[in-house]
Amino acid sequence: MHRAFVPAMAFLALTALSLSSQAQVYRYTDENGITVLTNIKPEPGRYENVRNVGCYGTCIKGVDWHATPLKRVEYRDEVRAAAEVHGVDEALVRAIMHAESWFNPAAVSHAGAQGLMQLMPATQARFGVADPFDPVDNISAGVAYLAELLDEFDNDWELAVAAYNAGENAVRRHAGIPPFSETREYVRRIRILRMRYGG
Repeated sequence: MHRAFVPAMAFLALTALSLSSQAQVYRYTDENGITVLTNIKPEPGRYENVRNVGCYGTCIKGVDWHATPLKRVEYRDEVRAAAEVHGVDEALVRAIMHAESWFNPAAVSHAGAQGLMQLMPATQARFGVADPFDPVDNISAGVAYLAELLDEFDNDWELAVAAYNAGENAVRRHAGIPPFSETREYVRRIRILRMRYGG
């Protein structure tokens, strides 16, 4: 009975964390042999990263981007093909997908961004996306958009990433990375993830 109770409690804990939109979940077994799921980082060496939950592109706190597990296999062919077609660094594409949706093709942000690369409806229309939840459609359009931003900002990937988050006009208006906490954190996050995916 006790063994059956723990998974049920674990499921309820994970659901509660999902609803509270915490970004990182850690799993460990305590001294009584009970499995614990928590958004509070336990002592080093005694926990397992489970997943990002409901964070997507606007999360500012709660994720250790140096430690969050990488996903190198998911959508490998789609990412590689789009990156080659548009001449974009594959590690940068994967970093954006990691930060934006945690590789969840059904992700929807509170602002209405959709899919793996969290495309807004206007961006979907601009690049002719038929189904934002289709991985090929979403990745192709997201990478095409990123390629345009890189071209517009003279291949400065940090400005392109800032524009991906805050919009081209915001980057132009501020003549650089806008002074928005979300955007500055987003660029920092992508910098870390790009380095890790490129390693």
